[in-house]
Amino acid sequence: MENSYYAAARPLSTGISIAYTTAPGGYFPLHWHEELEILYPLNGAADITIESKKFRLLNKHMLVVESRKVHSTYTYDELSMFVCIHVSKKHIRQYFPEIDSYQILCTPEDISDEQFPVYRSACELLEDLTRLFMEEPLTYRMEAEGLVLQIVSRLIRFFSVSQSSPCPGGDSHAMERIRNVITYVEEHFREPLSLDDAAGLLGLGREYFCRFFKKNMGMTFLNYLSEVRLAHTYEDLLNTNAPISEVMEANGFTNQKLFNSSFKALYGCTPSSIRQEPSH
Repeated sequence: MENSYYAAARPLSTGISIAYTTAPGGYFPLHWHEELEILYPLNGAADITIESKKFRLLNKHMLVVESRKVHSTYTYDELSMFVCIHVSKKHIRQYFPEIDSYQILCTPEDISDEQFPVYRSACELLEDLTRLFMEEPLTYRMEAEGLVLQIVSRLIRFFSVSQSSPCPGGDSHAMERIRNVITYVEEHFREPLSLDDAAGLLGLGREYFCRFFKKNMGMTFLNYLSEVRLAHTYEDLLNTNAPISEVMEANGFTNQKLFNSSFKALYGCTPSSIRQEPSH
């Protein structure tokens, strides 16, 4: 699934991209993609939600989001800086054909004493990667890809577990349905969307769909839809000069009062203040 939340991504090869993102604190709504994701904040803290499980990620700590996992990110600082690496499973298969039989589990809260030295060494490689980006030598792409492959190889070697039975209790089928909804919303959030539209996509009744979505994602579908629209509105407010009312309507909002209150609840400020910040 393609999304615009990591628009600063720099491809190194056909299978690796690195985003060195500097952005105002904000919210990246629930989304998913085929690539393995490595997150590393350079300052501040972030709350990461992976399929309804929440993690606090502090600066200079690393977290891995497995391929196709539904996740979201909320950053607190006025100016958030972090490294986000995407590596395709196809690229990894060139070096480790068995990758699809394993799942990488690497979050700061779950690191064992035995894993900790390797975890810190991977974080140091991410620091090396950041310094390399700042220096940008002629051999940047070669050296950066080498560092990323070192990180991934350590993750596979020390943080992977066999997933010979990856679908206990049918969770994989449930998440596949959730991914279908998320993809649909990302493609149609600018249009009028209702609970009936989303429920019909899965062939479910309205009430059952509401329970199903909240059970798996920890929020209601309408809250999720609002957050997607707000995130794209926030991005457009930063990057365009279009009137706020026009930006709001272009991203699917029809009620000015509800938009303003929802925006302030999520971002802690008004839409107009976003436009005023660059003039300080």
